[in-house]
Amino acid sequence: MKTLNDFNFENKKALIRVDFNVPLNEKFEVTDATRIVSAKPTIIKILEDGGSCILMSHLGRPKGFQDAFSLKHIANKVEDILGVEVKTVADCIGEDAEAAAASLEPGQILLLENLRFYKEETAGDVGFAEKLSKLGDIYVNDAFGTAHRAHASTTIVAQFFEGKKCFGKLLAQEIESINKVMATGEKPVLAILGGAKVSSKITIIENILDKVDHLIIGGGMAFTFVKAQGGKIGNSICEDDKMPLALEILKQAKAKNVQIHIPVDTIAADAFSNDANTQVVDINEIPDGWEGVDAGPKSREQFHKVVMDSKTILWNGPLGVFEMESFAGGTIALGNSIAESTKNGAFSLVGGGDSVAAVKQFGFENKVSYVSTGGGAMLESLEGKTLPGIAAILE
Repeated sequence: MKTLNDFNFENKKALIRVDFNVPLNEKFEVTDATRIVSAKPTIIKILEDGGSCILMSHLGRPKGFQDAFSLKHIANKVEDILGVEVKTVADCIGEDAEAAAASLEPGQILLLENLRFYKEETAGDVGFAEKLSKLGDIYVNDAFGTAHRAHASTTIVAQFFEGKKCFGKLLAQEIESINKVMATGEKPVLAILGGAKVSSKITIIENILDKVDHLIIGGGMAFTFVKAQGGKIGNSICEDDKMPLALEILKQAKAKNVQIHIPVDTIAADAFSNDANTQVVDINEIPDGWEGVDAGPKSREQFHKVVMDSKTILWNGPLGVFEMESFAGGTIALGNSIAESTKNGAFSLVGGGDSVAAVKQFGFENKVSYVSTGGGAMLESLEGKTLPGIAAILE
């Protein structure tokens, strides 16, 4: 696996695929700069080597050239975070882009215009990728968030840099973190899967059963397992058509000696509202007209013990409707347990949209080992798929 450390960037122009697809408010101000901050170590390493950086990214889903999606809006923020002047150009290919790249001196940074202003980017067009390749000497992919897409800038462009391509620090860290959970992590290995639907996690569950010792199933998807085993779940969310699959997963887990942990009690609400009446009930005995919205106190205690006994932990998905303050307790308790276990030496990886949002919201970001920057890419990695953006560097 080639990383930045395999190259000396002195007097070289690094063409770096970053993921600067950041949220903007109506004043075009960046409201969450995490992705820019994450790319900083790669960029600074290249500059310190005496190289220059040509940054390429997409922003949103523009239809052709649209000013609202121009990367010029984020240039100042990128400059603030990197502490280095950032030059911009009004295109990402063609004469202007080539001239701007050619005039770059060592230590300088150029931010290209939005790649997705061209439909050829998402189409994975070879001609478009070749035009991008003319801008740099070495190709660096540091965009894990788009590594599962075979786009021109994430995958196709790599073929024009034989022997001169590598992973950036962020992408290398993502690969290593997932590898720790899936292959090299210290046992016992625990996976915590939450969220609403079993259907969205089926391939992950099937893929990780050979790799984990414990599996906590929480959130809305737990009720499909509870009902499949004969429990009464009231009005709780349930995928009835997935109940046979839930039973099959339990059977497979038993055969593979994986211990599955499902909540034993739940906070039930009489309406899907923060102000609803609530009661703590046995997960198998939820009354009609009530729905489970969070893990109950006994479940939190039980999960805490499993987390504390684990040496490698993957967390993907919340334990309840954490967006509503009244039903965030289970997810917060789980976060505290993982933070404590991490402090005691466990390796913890958090990934996938909602769990990342929860970790940030409740201040656990610096209390776990690693928070993944890629939602879809992370999930596809856990499903055992080879991501095209990663394969292109390894080839």
